[in-house]
Amino acid sequence: MSEDGKILSAKKNGVGTLTFSNPERLNAMSREMTRAAAEVMEDFTKDPEVRVIIITGAGKKAFISGGDISKFEKARATPEQLVEYNKDSARFRIALRGIGKPTIAMIRGWCLGGGLAVALNCDMRICTEDSQFGVPAARLGIGYGAESLGQLVELCGPAVTKELMFTARRYTAAEALRIGLVNQVVQVNMLEDFVNSYAATMVDNAPLAIVAAKRIIDEYVKDAKDRDTALMEKVVADCFGSEDYVEGRRAFMEKRRPVFKGR
Repeated sequence: MSEDGKILSAKKNGVGTLTFSNPERLNAMSREMTRAAAEVMEDFTKDPEVRVIIITGAGKKAFISGGDISKFEKARATPEQLVEYNKDSARFRIALRGIGKPTIAMIRGWCLGGGLAVALNCDMRICTEDSQFGVPAARLGIGYGAESLGQLVELCGPAVTKELMFTARRYTAAEALRIGLVNQVVQVNMLEDFVNSYAATMVDNAPLAIVAAKRIIDEYVKDAKDRDTALMEKVVADCFGSEDYVEGRRAFMEKRRPVFKGR
């Protein structure tokens, strides 16, 4: 838990959960919350017992409604303040994107602006039927950088990204599914059970195989000249040289469920 109680973390059955807990402000993110969230992710990275990460928001109205605009006058009013603010945001994004474990954004309600950026940095996004998505930057005079816009282009294509950014309108869950912004849409009362079941399936699978898939996919979507081919070859070799590879083969032959150790 962060000092102000607005970032919560939990670990259970191989799943680490990070919760943005600022429901009275629709889980809007302050600089302090972003800094605490980065610390939680760094802890999850180091803990071998944590195999899957769930990112979510407290309450029933929002995943994350964006940055806390009420604090912009003090925290993001000048170019110098913006540089410092962006350092904390970048630390969280790097921790989230760099973690070698599956990440799931569990979304209910508003997922806007910076909240959508958080969701985009997760491997998968699962939302409820009443969720709404959007980037209100054009209504606030905010310029979005190449990293965030690039993620939208990768998922939705340039035409949809332009529409989303130019109109600054909100998209329904059904629209988000249609344009590829989310992986699954579920009923409100099924969200937690569905995501927990999803995560449990991943926890039972071989961690090194999942790391290999995640690293290779992340590298493959880069320009060919920027791909780390040595890394891609290494993560595959790590799988074939692991105890889990032996366990997987033996379990298959013995017709039993494998017990993977991540080594």
